[in-house]
Amino acid sequence: MENIPQERLNQNRPDGQPARPAILIVDDREENLLALDRLLAQTDAVVVKAQNGNDALKACLNHDFALAILDVNMPEMNGYELAELMRGEKSHSAIPIIFVTAAYRQDEQIFKGYSAGAVDYLIKPLRTEILLNKVKVFLDIYRQKQEIIQLNKTLAAHAEELESFNYSVSHDLRTPLRAIDGFSQALLEDCAGLLDAQGQDYLQRIRAATQKMTQLIDDLLKLSRLTRREMHITRIDLSALALEVAAELRKSQPDRRVTFHISPGLIDRGDPNLLKVVIENLLGNAWKFTGNKEEATIEFGASEADGKTAYFVRDNGAGFDMAYADKLFGIFQRLHLEKEFPGIGIGLSLVKRIVVRHGGKIWAEGELDRGATIWFTLHEV
Repeated sequence: MENIPQERLNQNRPDGQPARPAILIVDDREENLLALDRLLAQTDAVVVKAQNGNDALKACLNHDFALAILDVNMPEMNGYELAELMRGEKSHSAIPIIFVTAAYRQDEQIFKGYSAGAVDYLIKPLRTEILLNKVKVFLDIYRQKQEIIQLNKTLAAHAEELESFNYSVSHDLRTPLRAIDGFSQALLEDCAGLLDAQGQDYLQRIRAATQKMTQLIDDLLKLSRLTRREMHITRIDLSALALEVAAELRKSQPDRRVTFHISPGLIDRGDPNLLKVVIENLLGNAWKFTGNKEEATIEFGASEADGKTAYFVRDNGAGFDMAYADKLFGIFQRLHLEKEFPGIGIGLSLVKRIVVRHGGKIWAEGELDRGATIWFTLHEV
């Protein structure tokens, strides 16, 4: 096998451009390897040669190949066997494979090649222009894939920086806000006799504004923590969790007439702490937006469609105009006046982040004054 330094295959060049892609060619005949090597010199790829399956597997452990060209008829380990071993290892299971052979032309042998993981199957003697064009296509696909991977890494790094900045700024803002609120309260208590009604009203407004800002910062910090914390997936009884949250809501306003319908036996897998936040926010929203109803109804259930389970929280409360449904899950987005229904518009944004982290999606249906239904899945398969 040709000895290629690792950095030539997997590291960027000194000018910052991506490293040259690599192609693995495997054939037990040296003359075939040399012929392929000369042909592939017309591309910009690095060519790594191996004369048997064991050397090829070693090369796969050390390099990230854009393509593998395997001879079928080799002693000790043929091309099909090599392909199956390559497919069995996660690190190189996605390498596209082109089989080349002069020994078999029957359809069943070609089908065997595709079942072993081939993306193409060529018969010797090879038409060099066809092989070269196919190789160039796979090299282009590899480059595009690498660009996407690099872009995703860059986006992830920027997102991490933004989350860290958000956490740091939010945390640092709490101290001066506490001071403003504290001194405003001290003025009201110690200097009330020196202030007229208007002055006292101004201080009350200052306190209300600082307390709202403190709540906003606390929610931002919660959003940041839930985004950054490690998930612990386990089996969880969502029905029991919903019953627990419903009981807490009843305790908060025992005089309200609210009927809960919670479907039993809703079991799934997820992070218990994060899913509790989802249920608390969704049932809490339903409780809040049915506050003007003499007879409120809140339902938690599930529906099966196309092999997927979609959970829902439904209420008969204030509802919303479907024209603004896309705004529901945005941070600080509100579709109702605060004097009607208090809040700062971060709850559903929090719920969406948690659902997405579980691999699911969330959406809403509603009608003004006729209630709303929030749907979510936990696993998109």
